[in-house]
Amino acid sequence: MPCFDDCQLMRREMIDTESGSAHAVDLIASLRDAPLFSRLADEQLRRIARHARIIHLDDGQTLFQQGEPAASFYLACRGRVKLFRMSPDGNEKIIEIIREKRVFAEALMFNEQDHYPVSAAALSAAELIAINSADFAAMLHESVDICFMLLGDLSQRLHSLIREIDDLSLRTGASRVAFYLYTHLPEKHDSFLLDLSKSVIAARLSIKPETFSRIVRNLSEKGIITVQGRKISVHKRKALRDIAG
Repeated sequence: MPCFDDCQLMRREMIDTESGSAHAVDLIASLRDAPLFSRLADEQLRRIARHARIIHLDDGQTLFQQGEPAASFYLACRGRVKLFRMSPDGNEKIIEIIREKRVFAEALMFNEQDHYPVSAAALSAAELIAINSADFAAMLHESVDICFMLLGDLSQRLHSLIREIDDLSLRTGASRVAFYLYTHLPEKHDSFLLDLSKSVIAARLSIKPETFSRIVRNLSEKGIITVQGRKISVHKRKALRDIAG
């Protein structure tokens, strides 16, 4: 999996908001659009932007590796990023899929870890904002409001991870796949497009790709769904929900 080399690092653009450049304006607008930063004052956003940089990743390109020094946390502006770890036998375990307007790696500011505990790589062409952790931590010491906003965001993430642990420990593989498909099915439509590859979805659900394919094929044979490429059509919504539990 490709990572930043010296030439790619030079493509990381430092943003100086005092210059009034279009890049700086876009950066601040992107920060303001993210739920975590949406209630910050303009001066606070400008301060974050002064120490931030925009990073562009190609599909499959690595942002950071497990064990690298963690000097920044990130806001995903465009595209998707996977957080993952490699098992001793070489299998990849996807911890989380980061989508647009989501912040990640921010929790490292609250413990003594100064290295990333996971790796991160783009699942599609992506644009990120790298935020200086040390300066943002200094802002937290100066503002109780910012502390509570960040703690609220971390609390939501924690509850989501706890629900996921329950799903992985209590649901069968078939139930996990059905649950994934059911929760991605629009309320007023009977079909949708998978926005991730089947291998990525399988890794996210902690099953092997061949197991995912077998379960999907079984659902198709029962007439519950049909699959055309990435298009999933659901013919028996209740049956899919029952399998999902």
